[in-house]
Parts: sequence; structure tokens; C-alpha cells
Amino acid sequence: MGNTLPRILLTGFDPFGGETVNPSWEAARALHGRRIGGHRVVARQMPTQFAASLRLLRAALRETTPAIVLGVGQAGGRTQLSLERVAINLQDARIPDNAGAQPIDEPVIAGAPAAYFSTLPLKAMLAALHEAGVPTGISHTAGTYVCNHLAYAMLHWSARKRGVRAGFIHIPWLPAQAASRHGAASMALEEMVRGLEIALRVAAVTPHDIRRGAGAIA
Repeated sequence: MGNTLPRILLTGFDPFGGETVNPSWEAARALHGRRIGGHRVVARQMPTQFAASLRLLRAALRETTPAIVLGVGQAGGRTQLSLERVAINLQDARIPDNAGAQPIDEPVIAGAPAAYFSTLPLKAMLAALHEAGVPTGISHTAGTYVCNHLAYAMLHWSARKRGVRAGFIHIPWLPAQAASRHGAASMALEEMVRGLEIALRVAAVTPHDIRRGAGAIA
């Protein structure tokens, strides 16, 4: 019966920037195979590489034919789960990726729109996460590194698929990663997993988002 359920493609990244762990993959793989909101989660690890991540994403999309696509990435220094509202068609890497590539001022997909908005019910997800006591906010920038790169590609793909919803969530460092960074924010893996499960359940069962203020003043 599980194989007949619609699928959620959930992606995380391998470690980068000298780290030995990436909480995005640890959280994603913890949910692999789980049934959430009438869907089955299929987790896939993506390389922190501009070119290779696109190839692996496309292969995963063909393999899973998902109804929902959610990318997860590490954003060290953030204090909460960040529900990303927009991905932009720009690569501008401050550091090289894991393959040594460092694109500057280049499009993710040449000739494609300048940006895409998430098609997940972000405000409903935010409300549910707050009710559950999970620190969460709406973010209006996914950066210009590999996370934004993959988020944009997911949204570009889903824009051509009727009924498919896609989006991206950034998560903080794990406590072990933050321990050597004085005053750095972190979140326990169990809390990240719980938050992602709540977010996915809301995404799976909420056809229309709620109206709730979550914008930014500056």
C-alpha cells in the first residue's frame, strides 16, 4: 500500500565549508519512508555542488514523480527554521562549492524567470509550527549559494507540473557545530525533524494558505 501513496521528495545536502556533518541531510534522512499526511517521504541527499545538484535533482524527480518537493539546507547562524518564500535566478558564490566551482553573477537557468515564489502554504505551516512551539519564521532570501540554486530549480520544475507544490526550508546548525562558535545559535536534530514533519503534514493537507502577516519591514 505504501508504494501507491503520493510521494514527497525531501532533499538535504552533504557537508560543506569544512564541516563534517550537515543537519539538512541528517533531518531529511530521519524522515525517509515515513507516512505524512497521506504521502510517503522519499529522502535524497544532494551534493553541495552547483552542477551536480541539478543532475541529481532531475534524476530524483524522474524517479519519484512527487506531489510535493521540499528542499532543506543548512543556514549556520540562523536562530530558527526559515520557510523560504522566494528563490532567485542567480548564482553568486562567496566560497567554492564542494567541486571547486564558484560561479559569480550567473543565472541558475539561463532565460528563465528572475524569481519564483514557494507554492507551499507557508503561512499555515508557520502557524502550525508556532503552535507546536518550534521556532520558525518566514525568510525572504535563500541566499545565492547552492541552497538557492536547488530551490530555484525545484520551483522551475514544479511550475510546469500541474498540482505539484515545492519549496525550501533552511535550518540552523546542530549544537555540536555551534559549540566552537561563541554565541552561535543552534537547534537539536530532534526538534528539526519534528518541525519538518509538521511542515510537511500541513503542506500535504492544506489546499489553500491562510492569510496572516509575516512580512519584513526591512
